[in-house]
Amino acid sequence: MRKPTALVSCLMAMALLLAACFGGEVRSGDAGAGDQGRTEADGPSASQGGAAAPAAEDIRDKKIAISIYYPLPDQVEKRKAEDDKIARFQQDYPNVTITKSDWHYNVDEIGVKMAANEAPTFFNSFATEAGFLVQRGWAADITELWNGYERKNDINPTLQSQFVQDGRVYGVVQNGYVTSTVVNKKLLASRHVPAPSYDWTWDDMLSAAKGVADPQQGVAGISPMGKGNESGWNWTNFLFEAGGDIQKADGGKVTAAFHSDAAVKALQFYQKLRWEANAISKDWALGWDDAVGAFAQGRTAMVIAGAEGVLDQALNQGGLKPGDVATYPMPAAQPGGKHTGVMGGDYLVINPNASKDEQEMAFRYITFDYFSDNYLTAVEKDIQARRAEGKYYIPPQMSYYKNDSEYGRKLKSIYDNYDNVYKYDPESTKRMDGKPEAQYNTQEYYGAMTGIIQEVFSQKDVDLKAKLDEAAAMMQAKYYDAIQAR
Repeated sequence: MRKPTALVSCLMAMALLLAACFGGEVRSGDAGAGDQGRTEADGPSASQGGAAAPAAEDIRDKKIAISIYYPLPDQVEKRKAEDDKIARFQQDYPNVTITKSDWHYNVDEIGVKMAANEAPTFFNSFATEAGFLVQRGWAADITELWNGYERKNDINPTLQSQFVQDGRVYGVVQNGYVTSTVVNKKLLASRHVPAPSYDWTWDDMLSAAKGVADPQQGVAGISPMGKGNESGWNWTNFLFEAGGDIQKADGGKVTAAFHSDAAVKALQFYQKLRWEANAISKDWALGWDDAVGAFAQGRTAMVIAGAEGVLDQALNQGGLKPGDVATYPMPAAQPGGKHTGVMGGDYLVINPNASKDEQEMAFRYITFDYFSDNYLTAVEKDIQARRAEGKYYIPPQMSYYKNDSEYGRKLKSIYDNYDNVYKYDPESTKRMDGKPEAQYNTQEYYGAMTGIIQEVFSQKDVDLKAKLDEAAAMMQAKYYDAIQAR
């Protein structure tokens, strides 16, 4: 589950440089080429009495119209960036007409859009939706386009794998994240609570949250989200850390798995935070914006989320300094355990109803700025503009490219030149362990878990196993039994 950040982050994509290879054939427009370079193995030329093979048509010579995913009206800077990209793309492809689509992916609307043929040529989606879209035939198989992409080996394989099913490619990654815990070290110090090590555990989180919490002054030790699907998303980190799963896919069937002993253990930890440590705000019904806002305002010491949005609000709106905050991996359930966080991301999916030419042009548009100098220039300008305004630039912890690629190193060299770029501690980053969200009906699962979590936060004694069994049975009957897993 990817929540919006305040960042004007990436101009995601780069021009796909496809050189047309025509061998010895005459390409239309190559005046005077004649039969130069032709051999007997190429077959007879027209002068030898045989019919010349027709020249392959260049996609640049075709009139093609595509509709593109376009940022929301309130995303002013992102719209400016997209308009710039459109202008540059049409300089290279004057044969393409581009229409801006104001439709953004919604699981409740995608079926209607596809049935009415109203979905844009490509649209945004999330890591959670891969299995859902592929199973229903709402994502084009772009394997051939992907295999022809010369920079595919520089793409972050962990993120890209979320839209690879049975060896076929159905989407292109834009960016990603592993859920972390962002800690207000300044608030901990003010309460004389030592900052835990990055190799921390649930007990360490509980102890720190309890030490900071001051209900009388409205200060929480930690603010797990308790409103909306964000609540189930937050809690799933602890399910994964305890060794649990959301669902199992085997033999063409999907089975609920989140009513396990591991799930009970994860809910018991929430009970401890709420009732034993009294570390959660009495107003626990917080959505993403509420929890992140409370962190930026110094009203909670810890928040669970993708780091960029939290850091942006804390540093650029809350007045905190980089040394005041730290991005932690999720705590391990016990010493020596993995620091597993939910891994998600943003993806672009091509409409299977589009023609082959439209699909290829959509792919070229999606990847137009990937690995480009345009993006490097734009990032540096953004950093400089923020510095002039006294603001910080927050780079993503994970992006579409490999960090150790040449392109990743170029970006790092830019970051290193500026003191207003937030630097993630490599000791923290290296401990992060990501686990993908479920591939089927993830949002419905999050919603089901939110109801249980709200009961845990509002009632001291809840039969956890019974509630989990009830939710699992509902998900199985209503959603999973209808799925024919690939």
